Amino acid sequence: MTKAVLITGAAGGIGSALTRAYAEAGWFVIATSRKTPEPAEHIGCFIAADLIDIARNDEALDMFADRVRTAAATAGAPLKALVNNAALQRLGGTEDLSREDFERSFAVNALAPFRLTQALLPDLEAEGGAILNIGTVHARATKKGFVAYATTKTALHGLTRALAVDLGGRVRVNCLAPAATETAMLKAGFADRPKAYQALAAAHPAGRIAAPDEVAQAALFLTADDCRFITGATLYCDGGVLSRLHDPL
Repeated sequence: MTKAVLITGAAGGIGSALTRAYAEAGWFVIATSRKTPEPAEHIGCFIAADLIDIARNDEALDMFADRVRTAAATAGAPLKALVNNAALQRLGGTEDLSREDFERSFAVNALAPFRLTQALLPDLEAEGGAILNIGTVHARATKKGFVAYATTKTALHGLTRALAVDLGGRVRVNCLAPAATETAMLKAGFADRPKAYQALAAAHPAGRIAAPDEVAQAALFLTADDCRFITGATLYCDGGVLSRLHDPL
């Protein structure tokens, strides 16, 4: 029987790679984001949604979960995995960030994954399914200007461990934490700074930046039935950057 996966943040660089990888592996892909992914031929069902609304509004959450169930039932593909990939990256220093910046970051990066877990838990448990939270290296080592992002993503890493313990053998919960990944957004940010881009790549012991497809393949691995004994874990897809000491001398 075909299995279904719900992937949030499907329109982004990593999200697009995730939807494509799961579809190629035979999954029925239910994708969500605020805008329609392009291209979308491999997506079985797209549901436009605002995760801030889902995080804060019970009715919006219930309606979204019902649409996911309907899509899965129509396709004859029970929901087997939830991939919480969507993220809000509000950059700014301590004096620059507003309360709204922090609250919206927390809503998307930590609260929405928890709320989706609550809403879809019965479906995932019935299939012996898995939840995968897409975290970041910033949960362990960060830099200036990432206060809101690093803090709220660190909460997602903690949520992963807590859910794994709380849910026990009912549903597996893991985290995948990539370093810099070569998305269109990243490349646009370095469009006029080629030397800075080269320096970023060189900072990784692997000597380069991750490809989105590499992150997607790691996600497939962590949600596969072959990994049934892995839960509460964080896999750092980081090119070794967290193992490197950046000494000023």
